[in-house]
Amino acid sequence: MADRPTLPTTTPLPAATVEESMALQQRLVAGLARHFPDGGLFRSDLGVVPGLGRPDATARAERALADAFEAPAAALVQGAGTGAIRVALAAGPWSEGDRRLLVHQAPDYPTTARTFADAGVTLVRADANDRDAWRAAVGAPDAPAWVYLQHSRQQLTDSYDLGEVIAVARQAGRRVIVDDNYSAVRTPRIGTQLGAAASAFSLFKLHGPEGVAVVLGDQDLIDRVHEATYSGGGQVQGHQALDALRALVMVPLNWAAQSVATAEVCERLVAGEVPGIVDATMANAQDRCVIALLDQPVARQVPALAARYGSAPYPVGSNSRYEITPLIYRLSGSSLHARPDLADWAIRINPMRAGADLTLDMLARTLRSARTG
Repeated sequence: MADRPTLPTTTPLPAATVEESMALQQRLVAGLARHFPDGGLFRSDLGVVPGLGRPDATARAERALADAFEAPAAALVQGAGTGAIRVALAAGPWSEGDRRLLVHQAPDYPTTARTFADAGVTLVRADANDRDAWRAAVGAPDAPAWVYLQHSRQQLTDSYDLGEVIAVARQAGRRVIVDDNYSAVRTPRIGTQLGAAASAFSLFKLHGPEGVAVVLGDQDLIDRVHEATYSGGGQVQGHQALDALRALVMVPLNWAAQSVATAEVCERLVAGEVPGIVDATMANAQDRCVIALLDQPVARQVPALAARYGSAPYPVGSNSRYEITPLIYRLSGSSLHARPDLADWAIRINPMRAGADLTLDMLARTLRSARTG
């Protein structure tokens, strides 16, 4: 048997508190009241409305989202998180003919890597965890004009503060696009609230309808997003926009409760409550979760066994409306890219809508099954 590895030191992103979550919810509700008077929330429309270039309900929803996330403007787009990233890049550096992009020195999320490849972009990499290296990279005379950052951790050992690295880039005259998937609502502030030119994230990951996403940010970028998505077939229709809003208003406090449950799961695992777990740590990989180290190399067996006890058998949208029971699953591909030795020894645990008690009971029964065959 191979030697059991150890877990890396992780630096989880800050989780939004109950108070911060309530403030976001109330900003969204205030925006809905402001932009949907006279029963507008009960009516939707379709198509390329003259003068707007999109459904009226969609345009109103965009203004409410911009208010909620304190951004100058917003655009609802199709294609979920990947689609939002693609259109944000197309509206930013690609629209200026710039095919160079400064990015963090880490494995790219698989679909993001495909986006970069499809665009024929030249990536200039710098370690955002190293303050001096990052400052030198963004301040170099030949540095790209645009920076792309992932808010959630690209690798388990990432430790950079997103606000700090954005501020350094802005001081050097660079504009920043942030992938806020897995971080929007879960953290106190998204990229645009920290100074980025644009934030892109899926609303499907926030209990919204399949495929719907949002890009928030500077007015010039959002105007170009609307120009690029003008075609009637590419619109987020009014009923989709309203569906996304109705779901989103219920999410902030839900996520605050999930963060509390996740922290409790980690604390109880570290205390040795579940036989078969020798160590645990909090991480953002991809979503906020617990990484648990097993006493035997049975991690590949765990997802199927956990599903027998009610665990989600696989992710759908990593906190989509379909994911209710805990997820007890393998590590993500991007996490294993840097630490392939964890593939047989470590699992990730996300309570989803459950509490710590159910999650730990499900995990304990799963590991008993793994040990007994």
